[in-house]
Amino acid sequence: MSNFRIRFSNPSGVHTPGARYRHAALTEGATQRLIVSGQIGVAPDGTLVEEPAAQIRQAADNLAAVLAAHDMAPWQVAKITVLLTDRAHLPLWRAERDRLFGEHLPCSTLMFVAGLADPRLVLEVEAEALA
Repeated sequence: MSNFRIRFSNPSGVHTPGARYRHAALTEGATQRLIVSGQIGVAPDGTLVEEPAAQIRQAADNLAAVLAAHDMAPWQVAKITVLLTDRAHLPLWRAERDRLFGEHLPCSTLMFVAGLADPRLVLEVEAEALA
């Protein structure tokens, strides 16, 4: 693994984040950047997980699997973007985010959207990781 560091910050002069994220990530010494396409609640066998909480968990598990396939871990994620189709699912995402990242607080953008590629999808999450 490369010798690198991600310095996260919430600079003065900017509001305090309203959730578990940081305003900025300054990377130093990173030699690899993994850009992960939006992960959804589709199981490895190709079936769509129907129940929202399970679908969100599957999307988080898929993100973890893509990271692991590139010898990376959630603590190496510098930025995530989350798309949710229903505000009622926000607590479900936050629980999965905390399970996946623990105390690691990457930069984050969260959007509520009218729909995703498949109307049955409730969440899509993409990420950028460094090594």
